[in-house]
Amino acid sequence: MDFEFSDDQRAILEALETLLERHAGPARAIDLQTSGTYDNELDEALRDAGFDDVARDSEASSLEAALIAEAIARVSGGVAFAAGSLVAPALSPEKIPGPVAICELGQNGPVRYASFARSLLLLDGEVAKVVDLLPGDVRPVESNFGYPMGALVKDLSQGARSLGPYSGEALRRWWRLALAVETVGTMQGALAQTVGYLKQRKQFGQTIASFQAVQHRLAECAISVEGSRWLCLEAAHHGAPAEETATAAAYTMQAAGQVFAETHQLSGAIGYTREHDLHVFSMRLQALRLEFGGVAAHRRAVADERWGAGA
Repeated sequence: MDFEFSDDQRAILEALETLLERHAGPARAIDLQTSGTYDNELDEALRDAGFDDVARDSEASSLEAALIAEAIARVSGGVAFAAGSLVAPALSPEKIPGPVAICELGQNGPVRYASFARSLLLLDGEVAKVVDLLPGDVRPVESNFGYPMGALVKDLSQGARSLGPYSGEALRRWWRLALAVETVGTMQGALAQTVGYLKQRKQFGQTIASFQAVQHRLAECAISVEGSRWLCLEAAHHGAPAEETATAAAYTMQAAGQVFAETHQLSGAIGYTREHDLHVFSMRLQALRLEFGGVAAHRRAVADERWGAGA
């Protein structure tokens, strides 16, 4: 894997940064959470600019889609890009109408973006299915996680379109990768918020960021985030192999717990309030860490792939 981005990748990310500066950020995320709505404006802007089809472009790949998903999460973008433009293209040659939500059959608890999704990727054992969501299929659920959430009100597996034999295994791999990539971007956002605050806040006549003990803790977080990032990008570059993807997800979710705890502790009392933008990222980290079985399920997947199921 080449650790230097190509000219095309740099151009994609530069164009994306310009778009996100206009259409995303913590203030917008807070407004959307307050109103409980989906960011259709950002979704439309990404679609009009062609970013949603990058994984289907013969000259691009899932790596570029992963980079875009990471960048959107870094600025707290409120769209289901990873599900619709990283996971869905890997499962179906035909475009699945978005927004796209993902869940497992029989899943307890709310599903991210389900209340505004047009399509649902449903993991039903060894088969992945697509459900065309209709009014009344999903009940909106209030949440502090920073994402629009919804609960399925009935079994939608009947009549759902199968994506073929063994497609369930592919959905597991790409769902894990999407979760990990989004978590990396969200950790980056949380860490940036914390560093910015610590550079301004003073104690004993000095900025908190100047204290060596604080720098050590920030450095450890930065190392965990960077390690997570390259594990995710390597898995994306190789097409989400099962063991690589499970390893990336397990490591990333462990790092997310560390970043959540450290950023809140280092920010002090204000980090636990709605006045500070840290909650925009940290509450999303909690949602991402819980999805698809959490860190324990990702670790179990690593063991199953390395030593066989039941090891």
